[in-house]
Amino acid sequence: MAAADCILRRTVTRSRPGPNKVSSSSLVTCRDVLHVLDLQRYTRDQGSPVYFPQAVLSGDDLYDVTLTDGDCRLQVTLDPGLNRLVDRSVLRPGTGVRNSAFSPAMTTSGQRHSYRLVNLEVAEDGDEWTCDVDVDSLPWFGSASPAGCPLRANRSVFLPLWNNVDYSGELWRDTPSTETQLEDEEDEEDMEDMEDKGCPAVTVSELRDSFLSGRRGVATGVIRHRLIVRIINKSHLMYYGRTDRNCECPYKALLEVCDQTGSVCVVLWNSVCLSWYRCLKPGDIMSLRCYRVKRRYQAGTHDIEISVNSRNPAAQMSVLAESSISPEYLPPAPPFRFLSSKELVDGPHNSVCDVIGLLTFSGRAERIRSKEGRGAGLLQYRWLRLEDGMSDQPITVKLFTTSQPETHLKLHPLSVVVCTQLKLITCTEQRPACFYLTNTTYTQVYCTGLGHHSQMSYRKLRPVRQFLCWLRKQDDRALLSRALIGGFFIFPPPPISLETYMKDRRGEPGFLRGAELQRELERLCYRERRSFCIQATVTAVTYVCRGGEEDRRLIWTDRASSSLSPSSSSSSPPPFFHSTPSSLRTSLSSSSSPPSSSLSPSSSSFSPSSSLRKSRKRKRLQTEAREKRPPCLTLQPEHHDRTEILFDASMEFVEDAEDEEEDEDASSFVTTALPPTFPSVAMETLPMRYSHAHREEQAVAVGMGGRVTPGKFGSVPEDYYTLRLRALSDGVTVSVVFLPHASSASPSPHPHPNTWTSILSHGAFSSHRPPPSPADLIAMAAQLTNQRLVCILEACHLGGASTELVLSRAFQLTDV
Repeated sequence: MAAADCILRRTVTRSRPGPNKVSSSSLVTCRDVLHVLDLQRYTRDQGSPVYFPQAVLSGDDLYDVTLTDGDCRLQVTLDPGLNRLVDRSVLRPGTGVRNSAFSPAMTTSGQRHSYRLVNLEVAEDGDEWTCDVDVDSLPWFGSASPAGCPLRANRSVFLPLWNNVDYSGELWRDTPSTETQLEDEEDEEDMEDMEDKGCPAVTVSELRDSFLSGRRGVATGVIRHRLIVRIINKSHLMYYGRTDRNCECPYKALLEVCDQTGSVCVVLWNSVCLSWYRCLKPGDIMSLRCYRVKRRYQAGTHDIEISVNSRNPAAQMSVLAESSISPEYLPPAPPFRFLSSKELVDGPHNSVCDVIGLLTFSGRAERIRSKEGRGAGLLQYRWLRLEDGMSDQPITVKLFTTSQPETHLKLHPLSVVVCTQLKLITCTEQRPACFYLTNTTYTQVYCTGLGHHSQMSYRKLRPVRQFLCWLRKQDDRALLSRALIGGFFIFPPPPISLETYMKDRRGEPGFLRGAELQRELERLCYRERRSFCIQATVTAVTYVCRGGEEDRRLIWTDRASSSLSPSSSSSSPPPFFHSTPSSLRTSLSSSSSPPSSSLSPSSSSFSPSSSLRKSRKRKRLQTEAREKRPPCLTLQPEHHDRTEILFDASMEFVEDAEDEEEDEDASSFVTTALPPTFPSVAMETLPMRYSHAHREEQAVAVGMGGRVTPGKFGSVPEDYYTLRLRALSDGVTVSVVFLPHASSASPSPHPHPNTWTSILSHGAFSSHRPPPSPADLIAMAAQLTNQRLVCILEACHLGGASTELVLSRAFQLTDV
């Protein structure tokens, strides 16, 4: 029970009906700062609109929010009109909120003290939750804790915050329940006279033949005969919840299983997924009773599937040890098809294979819009690079979520990773040709640190043993030197000619105006990645080197365009070197937005509440003040990981079997006119050097909901370029990051002269000659004057007011 002086208690009790009043619909507002402990997502159902009579339900999602004042906890539902705050990770666990307006509401379970959060202001980052109080010990406001299910929809479980594929919550069991095991034992005792425990009563081929021949008992009834099969492949979870349907647990999962007579698909439905999905893995042998046989429409008219549900009938399942099965009925082991990096080069497009390798790059989690199926959901993915010693070309994997959230959190560099059932994508239009692997329905991931490898039969296969022999010969320090995590990554590389790029874009939207680009950036959701194309000219270029005791930067501005730009200086000095002492550094992550007519690579103008509008006004004033003094940039000092690591990632298999010199004095440079203000690069844009000692922190930082702490980890590279573009259509200016030496961009395999035009069209320096020094490149920037370019921009919303904008390619219009 909450204390009498609890802020939440004093606030929300004012919204309850009086002793002689029927109801009260007036809002009550809490002026004090409250903190968000948890956000839980679910899809609405047919009855959800009843709880939001005044709201326009445009999306499918609803959010239940757990708030605290430090004395108690309260679970409320976020008004759908505020969903955008969550979509862009403005409102997230840990943030502080003030001026929170509550309204009484009903719940699906009839809970008395239930409320909607209909308005709020997100506090500054400094007001985030830092209390040392044990959150779980805080009492709930009301008579009891929440029921653990959504408040405004008839759903039994919550969805993960950022995707529909992973599971979320304690109801997803990782071991079979005691009740299920007891029921199975009782049923086996009842049928002892009918069948032996180590023998099946029916086979896959018998079920298929009986169903396809129309035998009544199989085609229309419940099959009670025992089926013993081995799991070959396991799919990710499939969520099919809809706003126009009422289904408590709308999940299904597919299992490809086999016995000695053939293979078949088993479909786990609804709450069976809660009880069994996490308990089953490929290679397990399971016993099935009380199931139905149906026609499998996805595979044509001549195949079947086995439907397993929790009722009508209630299926009986159990996992069996191999020793308990009679040898003549033992199902065959699951097949694997491991391909090396050398073999993948010549592999056929869309072929399915398995790979093993040492993880040397683990990308940040991002999301893209789904192009298939109902709606426009966001699919979560990350890029991986594996080395197997068979060729110089790494194995690149675009890994979407596989309903293995714990495993994905353990995908640290220098882990041994096995990915099964991947699809090979060959990019024949690239020269030289490249390839990458991506998910199929049955993709699964296994890595060191969770004991996976010792449980899987692939550890005895020859390709795996060959890889382990190579791995044991590697040096830890050499591996650490190229191990990276997070940062901007693009693959396959975009085309290097405008003609090829335009052919690839057939059927996609054309060039955007500057204002249209701004609107599209404001529509992005958290970690959503999209590509945009604009026609522009370059009006300024800056080079920034982060590291050491001082910030260093070189700047070029176009004299003709500087007088037209509201954020440029009145005169255009020649390129100059500028150092910012560490004592004058200031963070630009939240205060470096250019004027409203320009776009920044690390900020956007989304303003969902009055507090954010005030913050934007304050930032505008700060920007005007900064234009009167030399701009400062936040630097991240370089941290060299000198810890020696005794690499033992293969033990799970064994147990069971341009430094640059300042060549001129600073006084020789013109410093009377102030250069234009450029925003600093977002911390999430540059990949981090992998730190084995801080691997857990780094994994959380690059995951969904994570943030990179400035100065904590060294980044690679420590320098970058920023270009200011002016849209030809409407004059809107855009500041973009350019990374010609990033891990995903350099070096270009195509020879080119390393001029600005060739570097921009290739997105990288040439590998056939030394790259130009930053001073030389800035000195050559005058080549860009009045050049009309087609610019390819990669945008990713990083949360809050931060939007990453990276220039991947820029082509001269004269190239057409």
